Amino acid sequence: MKTTAAITAATTTASALAANAPNAAAARRADIIKAENARAGSRDWQLTRVRLDKSGGFRASDIEGYCSHQSILAGETISFFVSTRPANKFTLEIFRMGYYGGAGARLMTTLGPLTGKEQPDPPIGEKRLRECRWEPSATLKIPADWPSGVYLGRLTTIPDKAIEPYWQSYVVFIVRDKRPADFLFQCSDNTWQAYNRWPDNYSLYTDPRGAHAVDLSVSFDRPYGKYAQIYEHPLSIGSGEFLLWEFPLLYWLEQHGYDVTYCSNSDCLDAAQITRCKTFLSIGHDEYWDTRQYDAVKKALAGGTNALWLCGNSVFGVTPFSPSSSGAANRILTRTGIYAGLTDAEIEASISVFTKDWKRDTRNEADLIGARSIVPFNGGGDWICTKPEHWIFEGTGMKKGDAVRGLVGWEHHGAPAKIPGLEVVAEGTVWRGGTTPAHWTATIFHGPKKNLIFNAATIWWTQGLSSPPGHILPWSHWSRPHGPDERVQRITHNLLRRTLLTLK
Repeated sequence: MKTTAAITAATTTASALAANAPNAAAARRADIIKAENARAGSRDWQLTRVRLDKSGGFRASDIEGYCSHQSILAGETISFFVSTRPANKFTLEIFRMGYYGGAGARLMTTLGPLTGKEQPDPPIGEKRLRECRWEPSATLKIPADWPSGVYLGRLTTIPDKAIEPYWQSYVVFIVRDKRPADFLFQCSDNTWQAYNRWPDNYSLYTDPRGAHAVDLSVSFDRPYGKYAQIYEHPLSIGSGEFLLWEFPLLYWLEQHGYDVTYCSNSDCLDAAQITRCKTFLSIGHDEYWDTRQYDAVKKALAGGTNALWLCGNSVFGVTPFSPSSSGAANRILTRTGIYAGLTDAEIEASISVFTKDWKRDTRNEADLIGARSIVPFNGGGDWICTKPEHWIFEGTGMKKGDAVRGLVGWEHHGAPAKIPGLEVVAEGTVWRGGTTPAHWTATIFHGPKKNLIFNAATIWWTQGLSSPPGHILPWSHWSRPHGPDERVQRITHNLLRRTLLTLK
């Protein structure tokens, strides 16, 4: 039998636990990434066998597919649209990408064997749109315990005969959530789709009128073909550009237990989706934005959200969303012009790239980023420290003029914005084609609530953080990054940790 003292003590303890319950719940939410990455990873998640339809082609029609959503909440249902040519059974293994002790992914579920069939190629629609209207091959209600993250689905054919080979490709989607978190990791999937050439040269860059013709549309209702620009890696087919640019940061953040949640470009049309987190992260090649996303990010920065632009050539092309033919929101992108950063002289100098049909929006990307795309747009160079006394360099040992070789490319930011208090912390020269110079600048400034806004000024920043399984280094314009670098890692740690100290 309990004594009065024991009952009083138990009651006091229960009251204390009840009072601390919200804090405990918040702590559990903040530990989601650490807890998830303590689980056993799956080393067998990469593609092993991929076959393109033709030499120099972009599609792998033995098996290919796409998802009904760019991102989806737990509890919602996602559909997978798969075509096999010839008709064949297949499996769909779904992996969450992370650190997982260095494995890089965890197997979440396997669907199948499923019955595959050849699905029709879509007609060429208005504005060169190729929009598939395939029948769904499988559906999945996202389990409530699946954390936010980037998910790859590995499609694998099941041969009829043992002597026949299997073939593979990926599908990719994001599971998002609504919780507050320290960091919002926005995948640059608009740009993945802009450069997607599936089925045969139907990207925003492959119109017969030229690479930068306007009023072209692309649809998310189609597979991602082989990435075809500066990165020859057919074993990433179906994953967009995720394995190229975003995965090294995701792997590194989860390795170090940062409290991060994930989203797509389309999720950032509403400022409330951004302001729930302390810091917005733009990664890699984040070129194409709907103006509603620009306005939402501007509002978030004004309200005190930090932003780390670990990217280059960002917020450059104006691409409003429109619904699919079935009415699904935000499934078609149409390129209409550019944001206002380029000067008239730069546009005139690039008239062979742009046409006079391009509309120039009044919004200036430099107001968000601290710098902007410049002419020449691309090239390669070294990331050179010019302000070693700045706190971002604490613990790096870098002195003025010290360089991280090859870290700038293949596109970049320069021409720092005229924002009071803005500092240029690194700058130097990139060389387009190894011959034509341009000047890039990495910048940092405070927003109106003392929030931090940093611009790394290069698509290749994340290449200095990690080199996870399934990833290879890019190269372009006779230049390449060298992979993980302790100085880049320390600068990034310094930035991430400082954003946690801001007042928001």
